[in-house]
Amino acid sequence: MGTAAKSPSSFASMFSLPAPVNPVAVLVMVIGLLSLFVPTYITLADEVWNNDAHGHGPLILGVSLWLLWHDRLRILEGEARPATVSGFVLLLVGLFLHVAGHSQGINMLTTLAQPIVFGACLLLLHGWQALRRGWFPLFFMLFMIPLPEVAVQAITMPLKQAVSVVTEWLLYKAGYPIARSGVTLSIGQYQLLVADACSGMNSLLTLESLGLLYMRLMNYRSKARNTLLAIAIVPTSFVANVTRVIILVLVTYYFGDEVGQGFVHSFSGLVLFTVSLVSIYFIDQVLSLWFKAPAAAPGASQ
Repeated sequence: MGTAAKSPSSFASMFSLPAPVNPVAVLVMVIGLLSLFVPTYITLADEVWNNDAHGHGPLILGVSLWLLWHDRLRILEGEARPATVSGFVLLLVGLFLHVAGHSQGINMLTTLAQPIVFGACLLLLHGWQALRRGWFPLFFMLFMIPLPEVAVQAITMPLKQAVSVVTEWLLYKAGYPIARSGVTLSIGQYQLLVADACSGMNSLLTLESLGLLYMRLMNYRSKARNTLLAIAIVPTSFVANVTRVIILVLVTYYFGDEVGQGFVHSFSGLVLFTVSLVSIYFIDQVLSLWFKAPAAAPGASQ
């Protein structure tokens, strides 16, 4: 009975705002943001988010919006001091990027415009203190920006080469008849090309964003611990990708190319993230031996 009596107020609290905030102003901003960015999200879904390289985009967007709303009471607490001039300048910059991106078909610009426009809204609504408190969700949005193809290729090729070299070395030491030419691995009668998806670039960006979210939710006070965790994601992602390629090579060697490129190929992506996330958690537990300070309560003021 007691729980039932509290339900309405609990439900209402999900949509409550701090007393100084004008709900009409918030409603107008939300409608404006939806009108501006819903077409962008539809375009991104058709052109960007439907491939492996940027499939994490919807997840990044959803988490960012959830964090903004979840932390709204903390972000908008205190006296409102709207930074009108700075807010409008930042808003114009974001709108310029948005228009330029749409007119030229550059998804990177339309995506980059989103955290800028959201930040401008915080300035106009509540001022610099709100922007400082809400910096993480806005920064987190940057991980859904599709990078230029030239930059991706420049990073991907060395990663593919490194994954190929390590995979060949490990399997050769294990006694398998394997050879390598560039990023092509030959084992038995089969040849396997280490594709861009196996280079680690895509998983590195996704895992880095998940690692930052993990640190945000744990809310560790130690900058050294957060820095070490963020750095540890890079080698963890590489090891996970080597593990993925080794699995695909061995499956192909023992069961044939059709099996290796079928369900197992897709399932290996799940293995990659499982290995990476478990490794990150294990590294965090090891770091806890040195960093004894307890974590702050999730959602606490930073």
